[in-house]
Amino acid sequence: MGRRRDADRITEQVDTGVAELLPDPDRPGSWTLLLDGAPQSHVDLTDPTHLEFEYVRRLAAAIDLVAPAGAPLRVLHLGGGALTLPRYVAATRPGSTQRVVEVDKALVDLVRRTLPWRADPRLKVRVGDARAVLASCREASYDVVVADVFAGARTPARLTSAEYAADAARVLNPAGWYLANVADGPPLRHARGQVATVRTVLPRACLVADAAVLRGRRYGNLVLVAGRQDPPVAPLARRAAGDWFPGRVLADAELDRFTGGAAVVHDDAAVDSTPPPPGIFSTRR
Repeated sequence: MGRRRDADRITEQVDTGVAELLPDPDRPGSWTLLLDGAPQSHVDLTDPTHLEFEYVRRLAAAIDLVAPAGAPLRVLHLGGGALTLPRYVAATRPGSTQRVVEVDKALVDLVRRTLPWRADPRLKVRVGDARAVLASCREASYDVVVADVFAGARTPARLTSAEYAADAARVLNPAGWYLANVADGPPLRHARGQVATVRTVLPRACLVADAAVLRGRRYGNLVLVAGRQDPPVAPLARRAAGDWFPGRVLADAELDRFTGGAAVVHDDAAVDSTPPPPGIFSTRR
């Protein structure tokens, strides 16, 4: 399948599936990227600080709070999509050095053509496998690593293991932070395992999500914030509570109870993340 326009919708075959770009009827200049029907990104080309997806707002809140406002950061983004978060960091923390890793070259080309980002020599996009690029990074070379990698609607197994987490910890400076978008549903086995796994190398952590997701009532996104020092739990909790879709933060004993003795995941037993329920994305299109 080549490129096709249906009114203002753009549909194009990319390396990992069928990409669709849908204009946002409520925000001129804004677009949603879907891959095989699953929403991947929403971008506002006129205002990169507008974040439509709640989990992206939670990732952005963590980035806002882990360093003084406006201070430039060195950020590695594993997973590119339409570069929503890199655009946000470039706008809110000028001078930041960012590296974006996206496995799908055709998707990168589509986004570059149709949703171009502002020219910034410090923002570089590399086509490659996230884990392979991570392994090639120098020790302590980043302040933040953001993991938001999905093949379709599932995180690949090789990006869920303790060996992978150890490599992410290796490239962070001692005061650095690992932020991950973890998608899961009842009984949250994958999310519990991810918290246990990441905490083997970055033990100070918190989890931000909708209360119904945390209680195992529905499928959704959970944002994991992990490092070697205490995360900014109180301000994160205030930001989450004041969101359009209020969320909760689990830390300390609450996070221990959430993990509930979940086993650490290793490469030899890792599996892809939990698939979303059938039809969950149909109402978003």
